[in-house]
Amino acid sequence: MAGTHDHPGEAGAPDPVRLVEIRQAPLSVDEVFAAVGDASAGGTALFVGTVRDHDGGADVSALGYSCHPTAEAEMRRLAERVAADFPVRALAAVHRVGDLSVGDLAVVVAVSCPHRQEAFAACRRLIDDLKREVPIWKHQEFADGTADWVGV
Repeated sequence: MAGTHDHPGEAGAPDPVRLVEIRQAPLSVDEVFAAVGDASAGGTALFVGTVRDHDGGADVSALGYSCHPTAEAEMRRLAERVAADFPVRALAAVHRVGDLSVGDLAVVVAVSCPHRQEAFAACRRLIDDLKREVPIWKHQEFADGTADWVGV
């Protein structure tokens, strides 16, 4: 029986970062999923972040995202880091900015790897690092008239 990395498909792809963007237009799960399709991947993990109607016990009435001009470059840098740390076949990440409504997609990330455990771990690292390191800020307005900045 062959070892885990005896097949070329077990190693990372030469350029697995297929899609990294920050955009004002609505996001598409289908677009991101299609971007990470790869015949050598046995597992694909996808995370979709949506705008919820509450935060911290308060009703959210409006929400907007803004970002620093370097945000997309930072997102690409961390995507490349995740791809270097895992046997990633393909990776994609998109984040929306501008005014969003409850239920809108705010972020979609996906990773395909030879095996499911690697895909889960790489996808989790990708979204966690994105939320922690990329300069994207959320401004929430609440039904009681108060507002809050998150990530600033």
